[in-house]
Amino acid sequence: MKRDEEKLGPYFANPPEDVALADVDLDRLPSHISVIMDGNGRWATRQGLERGEGHVAGIKSLRETITACVRLGIEALSCYAFSTENWKRPQHEVDLLMHLFATTLVRELPLFHQENVRLRFLGDLSRLPEQTREVFEQGLSETADHTGMTLALAVNYGARAEIARAARLLAERVSAGELDVDAIDEVSVAGELYTAGLPDPELLIRTSGELRLSNFLLWQLAYSEFYVTDVLWPDFDRWELLRAIRSFQGRDRRFGGVSVK
Repeated sequence: MKRDEEKLGPYFANPPEDVALADVDLDRLPSHISVIMDGNGRWATRQGLERGEGHVAGIKSLRETITACVRLGIEALSCYAFSTENWKRPQHEVDLLMHLFATTLVRELPLFHQENVRLRFLGDLSRLPEQTREVFEQGLSETADHTGMTLALAVNYGARAEIARAARLLAERVSAGELDVDAIDEVSVAGELYTAGLPDPELLIRTSGELRLSNFLLWQLAYSEFYVTDVLWPDFDRWELLRAIRSFQGRDRRFGGVSVK
């Protein structure tokens, strides 16, 4: 995706001492960055606030990450917003999250238009409240013709459920005589996943220091580079994004092979 060079420098002006835009190779950026946005509740607790305030604070970090990725020319950004397991949380917290999803999306639509961001959702939206689904549909419709970065929000998403769904869809095609069972391969499976058409993530960022995937993009992350930071999501900013990219660019990506020196 094309970078806006005029906006790139000013956006990353006045860097901290340990990282700057000059530290990353703009010709070797990951095409798809995934983020497990973790630590909202712990951030709020440390601030002496209710957990819900952490989710509200996390919206600022999401907005900054979207803008930074657009400035850099990242092709796709996927963010884990709500898992299939998150329904187990206290009802008042679930209700707040559903309300935030709806109100935030409406409020951020001008940003998506300004930055030419195309919205996409990963997950089963049928369980969401009607108002939330309607707002999501509005966002999909209003950004469908955008040609810039794809923002894929994982809502009511679970990777195991996604893979099982892909298996069912392939089985239905076989049963209908549309597909030969021997023709099922990695490409056909990937084509039935929520991420069909997107490149696999090259870089996965997880905030709050947790060392697990939490049932996120298990198929797609097969060869992704992981960057784990102790920074809690509401404190994540453009500079932490640059640190993650700098780390990514320092990796030796062999994809099962060996390096040629």
